[in-house]
Amino acid sequence: MTMSMYVGNLPFSTDQNDLQALFSPYGTVVSARVMSDRDTGRSRGFGFVEMEAAEAKNAMSSLDGAEHQDRKLRDN
Repeated sequence: MTMSMYVGNLPFSTDQNDLQALFSPYGTVVSARVMSDRDTGRSRGFGFVEMEAAEAKNAMSSLDGAEHQDRKLRDN
């Protein structure tokens, strides 16, 4: 069973490939989406990652509050 996680406080330079690479050490990433502003196309600073539930829980506990490009990630 897969689980979708909210990932907040992402650097605005983060794209979907960066987000997938960030979570891939914790397991297989089913999908990674960075939300963007519809007018400018610029990242809104958050996204969603989908992984298997056990892998997702491990990733959440490891990455919540972790620094990535000088920003503390929020992972719920």
